[in-house]
Amino acid sequence: MTMYPAPGERHESELSLAQLRGDSARMVPHWVTPAPPSPAPVSPALIHGVVVPAASARLIDATAEYGG
Repeated sequence: MTMYPAPGERHESELSLAQLRGDSARMVPHWVTPAPPSPAPVSPALIHGVVVPAASARLIDATAEYGG
């Protein structure tokens, strides 16, 4: 027969949330990864085959932040 601990019981092997957070904070320096390189900008002359519907172009053109 399997015995399950009652909800109020604590075992010494169980970590509290504070202990877990402390352990994680100490491990952070080991998890640092370098930032990925940012992609190089692409010249507009190299962009081919992009088709934008006229209604979408008018909508963007009418937006103050992009067109007018």
